[in-house]
Amino acid sequence: MSVSQMPETVNHVLAAIGINTSQNIHYQQTPQQLSDATVNLDQGKLNDTGALLINTGEFTGRSPKDKFCVKDEITAEAVHWNDFNLPITPQVFDNMHAKLIAHLSQKELWVRDAYVCADPQYRLNIRVVNENPWSNLFAYNMFLRPDEKELENFAPEWTILHAPSFHADPTVDGTRQHNFAMTSFTKKTILIGGTGYTGEIKKGIFTILNFILPHQKNVLSMHCSANVGLDGDTAVFFGLSGTGKTTLSADPNRKLIGDDEHGWTDNSVFNFEGGCYAKLINLSAENEPEIYNAIRPGALVENVGFVPGTNKIDFANKDITENTRISYPLTFISNALEPSIGKTPKNIFFLTADSYGIFPPVSKLTPGQAMYQFISGYTAKVAGTEAGVKEPSATFSACFGAPFLPLHPGKYAAMLGKKMTDANVNVFMINTGWSGGPYGVGSRMKLAYTRAMITAALEGKLDNVEYEAHPVFGMMMPKECPNVPSEILNPRNTWADKSAYDEKAVALAKQFVKNFEKYSSGVSEEILSAAPKIS
Repeated sequence: MSVSQMPETVNHVLAAIGINTSQNIHYQQTPQQLSDATVNLDQGKLNDTGALLINTGEFTGRSPKDKFCVKDEITAEAVHWNDFNLPITPQVFDNMHAKLIAHLSQKELWVRDAYVCADPQYRLNIRVVNENPWSNLFAYNMFLRPDEKELENFAPEWTILHAPSFHADPTVDGTRQHNFAMTSFTKKTILIGGTGYTGEIKKGIFTILNFILPHQKNVLSMHCSANVGLDGDTAVFFGLSGTGKTTLSADPNRKLIGDDEHGWTDNSVFNFEGGCYAKLINLSAENEPEIYNAIRPGALVENVGFVPGTNKIDFANKDITENTRISYPLTFISNALEPSIGKTPKNIFFLTADSYGIFPPVSKLTPGQAMYQFISGYTAKVAGTEAGVKEPSATFSACFGAPFLPLHPGKYAAMLGKKMTDANVNVFMINTGWSGGPYGVGSRMKLAYTRAMITAALEGKLDNVEYEAHPVFGMMMPKECPNVPSEILNPRNTWADKSAYDEKAVALAKQFVKNFEKYSSGVSEEILSAAPKIS
């Protein structure tokens, strides 16, 4: 749709924010049109199944140290200012805004009206302005899509301006380097420049919802996936990237609510988004059929390599990045719940891919332990990107999403604790990482075992079994679990050298305690008492 065909309201709003261009403005184009435009502009190509493949350029992941928020009357006292919430003045934002508007006014643009939050009570209308058609396809896939009638009187509350080709000048623009993401809660605008990584778009919206919903609406915002069983029981899966949120929530026996971002009200869990953004590295049709089958026309695939001489994706290829991704609408999932709203959770799972091999594969947490682990947001990754480095490294990301949390983590943890207690929710820790030793010695937990543990928890088959406490971290480990070998349930038993396990467990506990120091002044005694015990 060209500028002459755009609804008057859209034309008016673009002019109102200063975008006046003689170039074409394409409004609300279909996935097919956006895919065709990308190919015609030589910005992407199709694979053998018809999905659009693009390269995001210099940045293949988020850049959390280049994310800024305007410090003003709305945010000054409410935001937890830190390395992820970097303050800028209104003037810095306004200057960058003016530069970005001038830049976009010289470009062919793709504009999309969409909304977030499946629960109508919390719906937030957004307008996305992109200089690339494939970025607009990402917005189509990831946000909720209004129908034609809703578009007639569509009034955006927030605006995203996205210009990968615009580079900031750090010497004058108040940035760290040439890329940036800036948010103003007063102007209700997000500016993204210098990076083509599409995840910045969705995480920008997630960040503002992490402020608006808990701070103003008493809704807990969560970096999690969620699904619902045949009897209506909702399960929530927290975890950092690579721990299995998308994989484990895509259960053929349960309806998918969403794979990444949700809100928890007094009586429901609802998806923020209209799509999924899944990792593709080492994807297989056998282990992750829903994601594999989503690679079709309308899907946007980022930064993958090809099998030589073909247009087939090489899922093991990480020449560009290990963070290969695909975005697709929820409708691509055969068992997606519509609308994507479930009841109050019955079970919560914290996922960690513990490369140290210390955490048990499944364990049950008390409310205090759950809040402690929630604030810690632990996983341990293998530093394989650096030549010669094989040792795992602990990663802590508060509430399993620190870069997106404008408020103090204690605020989210307190809300989670109250909701868990009020709803009498079971909380389990699931280790999808290593067993029998750390990376390089032990082996990765079998996906079939992990699925069996989660199924057992969901079906109540872990409610009445015998448990034993982990001697350092305190979580309760079941002594038996259907379809899982009992000998792997206590991780210490799987290590050939038991004293080495004990030593590593204490060393990891010390990292937990040190990491938690920065949050200790903002949490309750119940949470503090759930810290690991170091003898």
